[in-house]
Amino acid sequence: MPKTAAEKRAAFRELHRAGCFVLPNPWDIGSARLFERRGFASLASTSSGYAWTTGRPDYGVARADVLAHLTALCAAVDLPVNADYEAGFALDAQGVGQSVRLAIEAGVAGLSIEDRGPDGLYDKATALERLTEARRAIDAAGGDAVLVARAEALLIDPTQVSAAIDKLVAFAPLADCLYAPGVRKAEDIRAMVTAVAPKPLNVLAMDPAMPVQAYADLGVRRISVGGSLARVGWAAVSAAAAEMLKGSFAGLASGTPGKELNAIFAPRG
Repeated sequence: MPKTAAEKRAAFRELHRAGCFVLPNPWDIGSARLFERRGFASLASTSSGYAWTTGRPDYGVARADVLAHLTALCAAVDLPVNADYEAGFALDAQGVGQSVRLAIEAGVAGLSIEDRGPDGLYDKATALERLTEARRAIDAAGGDAVLVARAEALLIDPTQVSAAIDKLVAFAPLADCLYAPGVRKAEDIRAMVTAVAPKPLNVLAMDPAMPVQAYADLGVRRISVGGSLARVGWAAVSAAAAEMLKGSFAGLASGTPGKELNAIFAPRG
């Protein structure tokens, strides 16, 4: 029997209590089912990866489309799904609350809210107002969904580590998990872990050479990869297509066998 949204949320919260786990980012139902079969314990959507499947850039997809995508992802797997929910698809705090309620209705086990709007980063007070409404919406729905507060400063200026930490500390009382994508150095990651403790920290894997254990040793609770897995897929297809234009089909040899994919996507029973 498929797991209920409540069961998925309970399992997701349990993952945040101790240790370190990897949260891969599927961009469609097929990739979500693949990651489930590979043995991951939870998933997170990717705004960029999903947008690219629709032929649009990151931040180019409307809330209604994202909600339909999240509903499909949550229904397709028995794993908890954390939503990459951008800035809540609203210009004001009340709108963020409404968007969060809709995401919870879609079945997500958690969601992230960014402090970046169409005109740049929100100041701390405005970002806190928006997070407060997100928190209220989650609590009103039962409080079991995980709220992730994101500080986006490092994606704009990688040197703004102190500013990112300052935002995370301010967000911590409202959030269940903190996240500043773009942090790279071990000492900066450790500083973030310490600053937000005992709340868990999510880190975006930026250095392919840095193993999971290294993040775990720094105290990171969860690791996500954003649109990176989607970019790996696009790179493979692009390279094979380029070879075809040159007259060679050699790039097709590395494809996953259809028999294996059919087994992964076979109806559950």
